Amino acid sequence: MIAANEAFSASYRKQLQAALDFMRDGSKFLVVSHVQPDGDAISSTLVVGWFLRQLGKEAVLINEGAVPVRLNYLEGSDRVIHYGKQPPEEKFDRIIAVDCADFRRIGLVQGSFADQAQLLNIDHHPTNDAFGTHNIIRPDAAATVEILYDLIAFAGIPFDYESATAIYTGLLTDTGGFRYSNTSPYVMQIASRMLEENVNGPWIANHLLERMTKPQLLLLQRGLNRLTFSDDNQIAWLYVSFADMAETGAVGDDLEGLVNYALNVDGVEVGILFKETENGDVKVSMRSSGKADVSAIAQSFGGGGHVRAAGCRLQQGIQECSVSVIQAVREALDQ
Repeated sequence: MIAANEAFSASYRKQLQAALDFMRDGSKFLVVSHVQPDGDAISSTLVVGWFLRQLGKEAVLINEGAVPVRLNYLEGSDRVIHYGKQPPEEKFDRIIAVDCADFRRIGLVQGSFADQAQLLNIDHHPTNDAFGTHNIIRPDAAATVEILYDLIAFAGIPFDYESATAIYTGLLTDTGGFRYSNTSPYVMQIASRMLEENVNGPWIANHLLERMTKPQLLLLQRGLNRLTFSDDNQIAWLYVSFADMAETGAVGDDLEGLVNYALNVDGVEVGILFKETENGDVKVSMRSSGKADVSAIAQSFGGGGHVRAAGCRLQQGIQECSVSVIQAVREALDQ
């Protein structure tokens, strides 16, 4: 086991202790991650639920939307309540929010918070504004599950197959299969430690990174047909309309990784995906090779994220939205 406790700074240990005290003091918690959850969000939700159970606490796991089908192999994923279909009548006074860059990302689940609710905010986004009554924010962490690993190790609770599979999944997805620049030596140490719990790393990698649904393939086909480049080839973008989603039978999970096809072209510094929603708004996903800070660009439009991966939502049509965002990216690249 990694002797991580000794390596923690005094300030970080203080945050971990405060979080642990918060969990030990309560008896029942609502655990929520961000809307349209990804691998790290769902994995973090499940890890917190597992950890609370180890502490003898009750955990209610919830998200505004459904757990992506591709993550159904995670033990406990069937216990995550889909708020849009089954909002709980109960109001909760102890909340743990994981992987939420800001309070808005919690979405409609806020309706289940008691008026004087206390909230523990655990996150790794540099744009997080510490919206909790208690906060553990580590922008240098590759994923929120990395922080949760630290918390569990700090508490001295032994890992098992269930918790290790979720932690490994969160690390794998937020590092792009251990390919992104956030893949630190510590990330690889944690991944190695999780494999010691018999986590099937090759199967998870194949399932999440290689396999593709037919609607996803059809969506990719349409998106690539619209792939467009700036004159200097530093920016590439594509879009997916709401009609594309309906006609191919695709769901939100089928958009996973589509933006990377724009970024992965030689010479491209920023790749962008514009996705039209049912009400006409546009969700923007941006990926950067590192030359431009897309989190700053996303923040200027009311969004957030990381230096190399960020997003926002604009109440504009795709044409107007694309002009605005591409211009902001041009200005960032010219700085």
